[in-house]
Amino acid sequence: MGKESSTRIQTSILNRAEKVALVWLAKRQPRWVTSDFLTYLGVLGAVLYAVGCFLANDNIQYLWLASLGMVVNWYGDSLDGTLARVRELQRPIYGFFIDHTLDAGTISIMCIGAGLSPMFRFDIALLVLAGYLVLSVYTYICAIVKEEFRLTYGSVGPTEFRLVVILINTLVIYTSWSELSYTICGQTFGLFDLIGIAIVIFLFSAYIAQFVKDRKILAKQDPVKPYNP
Repeated sequence: MGKESSTRIQTSILNRAEKVALVWLAKRQPRWVTSDFLTYLGVLGAVLYAVGCFLANDNIQYLWLASLGMVVNWYGDSLDGTLARVRELQRPIYGFFIDHTLDAGTISIMCIGAGLSPMFRFDIALLVLAGYLVLSVYTYICAIVKEEFRLTYGSVGPTEFRLVVILINTLVIYTSWSELSYTICGQTFGLFDLIGIAIVIFLFSAYIAQFVKDRKILAKQDPVKPYNP
């Protein structure tokens, strides 16, 4: 119950095209490429992203390394499960454990890296991390109690999130927008800090909205029982 056998819910903008691309890639992987290899490759991508972000303090061009890390992370993290399904080598319990346990570490590495970059305040990056982890925990709970594994919220999923990060990196490299700053309630925020705050608001809003919706459904499925002392 609540493992990879749970119904997968994907409603992102790129979902259909991404599925086609991932199946195409999975069918063309050499034999030595395994799901575990791809999972760890995704972690390596997160490390590359964080290193690129940190080095960007000395040379903004290192954000290209960060963007490459995002692509590597997508390749490994998105393709590992597809490869197992295409080869009919699914390991529902092990796969769920290794994939989503490493996901928590991966997003932590990414957000800490972003916080150490010249783009974001560290506290904003940690707020993004908190929002992402809250949604992740909620997703795992629903996988158990509803046997639904929600991979996206609204029209946004991990792939869209990665593309937003790559877009931000590109804008920082080619524009002077990162030099813009605003003072709000005595605190100074850069333009990309405000984008980070918008992402935080989206993450927590998605969490609250889905909680309210699922609470009503589960309350009907598991109603209050009369108390008979």
